[in-house]
Amino acid sequence: MSPSRLAGAIDLSAVAVRHDLEYARHDGVSLKGHLWRPAEPGPHRVIVAMHGGGWQAGSPDSFQHLGPWLAARGCAVFAIAYRFSKPDRKAWPECILDARAAVQFLKGRADELGVDPERVSIMGDSAGGHLSALVALAGDDPVFATACPDDPFRQISTKVRCVIGNYGVYDLVGQWMHDQPIRPNDHIVQRLMGFAPMQNRRAYFDASPQSYVETGRTGPSFLLVHGTEDDVVDRSQTDNFHTALKLAGFYTRRLMVQGAGHYFVSDPMDEAGSLSAWLAPRILRFVEERG
Repeated sequence: MSPSRLAGAIDLSAVAVRHDLEYARHDGVSLKGHLWRPAEPGPHRVIVAMHGGGWQAGSPDSFQHLGPWLAARGCAVFAIAYRFSKPDRKAWPECILDARAAVQFLKGRADELGVDPERVSIMGDSAGGHLSALVALAGDDPVFATACPDDPFRQISTKVRCVIGNYGVYDLVGQWMHDQPIRPNDHIVQRLMGFAPMQNRRAYFDASPQSYVETGRTGPSFLLVHGTEDDVVDRSQTDNFHTALKLAGFYTRRLMVQGAGHYFVSDPMDEAGSLSAWLAPRILRFVEERG
């Protein structure tokens, strides 16, 4: 096995990088991402990656380790920024409109970017897991598909081959309830939505990926990852979502990482005992097999 195939090792000569690549402009905001792709000519399979941070923080730099690692092994990664909630401003539905636009951009400019528009997957961590699952399941629903009429690639489907959800939030009311005793002054879901679920529970339902898991929907394959010691997003989010997907006939695999807390996917991969380095080959194998 070549050094570039080993977990943690990255042959940077095998990776081409484009930083701050604009993928859309929404409400005057320039939305950008980092693209890591194999240096050799494509087209290559590609993952659109969405960072976590409670819908209020974070950056594409959280994939600065995993992105090049995957690209060195033949799978491009486009890690994006999206609009955040602020103390005086909600982020729903703005963030999901940004996320789906990134998938459409990648497909629409696939030839130029050296990626295969038929082999697009999507990955997200925590809040990014929420966005990635929702794009994959409901990105083409009219309520989202007609919201940005000026997007140049608005006619392109947001369907993807695989979803990798790392400690994602799939039921917003469930996360809101989980947060009450542990972060009473930081209602991240309520900031995302702009109101509490008691004011409009239907809106929380419509913004939850689990609500779109239905028999008959053409769906991607799911790899759902969660740490056994996660105290930020309860593992029941992954357990319940996995069960719903399975009952609806989706291909889904659940991977529980023993001893892992939250945020570990963004860890450096060259450290001893790195959980990110342990997970990376499993993500690559899943995408190679299902994407």
